[in-house]
Amino acid sequence: MQNPNPSARWIFIRGLVRESKHWEEFPNRFAETIPNNGIFLADLPGNGRHWQMKSPTDMTAMMDFVRRDTLDANKQAQGPCYLFAISLGAMVALEWLNHYPSDITGAVLVNTSLRGLNPIHQRLCWRRWPSLLSIARQKDVRLREQAILALTSRHSVDNSRVESRVNAFRQHPISRMNLIRQLWAAAKYKPPLDTPKTPLLMLNSLGDRLVDPACSQTIAEHWGLALSTHPWGGHDLPLDDPDWIIAEVLQWLTNQNSGV
Repeated sequence: MQNPNPSARWIFIRGLVRESKHWEEFPNRFAETIPNNGIFLADLPGNGRHWQMKSPTDMTAMMDFVRRDTLDANKQAQGPCYLFAISLGAMVALEWLNHYPSDITGAVLVNTSLRGLNPIHQRLCWRRWPSLLSIARQKDVRLREQAILALTSRHSVDNSRVESRVNAFRQHPISRMNLIRQLWAAAKYKPPLDTPKTPLLMLNSLGDRLVDPACSQTIAEHWGLALSTHPWGGHDLPLDDPDWIIAEVLQWLTNQNSGV
């Protein structure tokens, strides 16, 4: 399938205490199939290259930072702009659309949830709470990253992947306090529940062990959005099946351009 919008720019936003390096090869594979003027890999305040910052506990402040950071890095960019965001990053994307809808042509939201539409035990699967507590307490970086991968991906834990994430942490160490602050921001975030005017594609994974896939289903039904469900992928769907995501995005863009 040909790219229906070859001049589009994309901004990728990661989730809870994850940084742009955790996309791994997904942005490159995305760009190979969906050519564009550039992909900007945003980092939330407190994560990645902004690891020394204190994470806001307010989603609007988090969004404002990401938006300023993105605009500063893309001052000369032209053409339509899309967001691709996962989990907490998708909440940041929605807040961006709520405040500055004219910035964004469309957005793809992966494995996210919203207060007011689903209960807390679905937004953060209650069976995983002990595992999350253990991960938060784990001081050994390698063991912690192994546990995160085992929780968020359906693939077997690959040693080279663990090592790359250990190296990313050593370069950009994320604090436990920022983990707590980001969790609090996500837990209390409740956007206006009016249907967004910006075109949205929802993606979820039946194998998501962190966020119940029912959350994306509820959001899609509430807003009348397109929803595509992966049959086995985990929470980190871009890691588990990037080709499936790219095919779904291409089909969605084609439908948008043809008025479907």
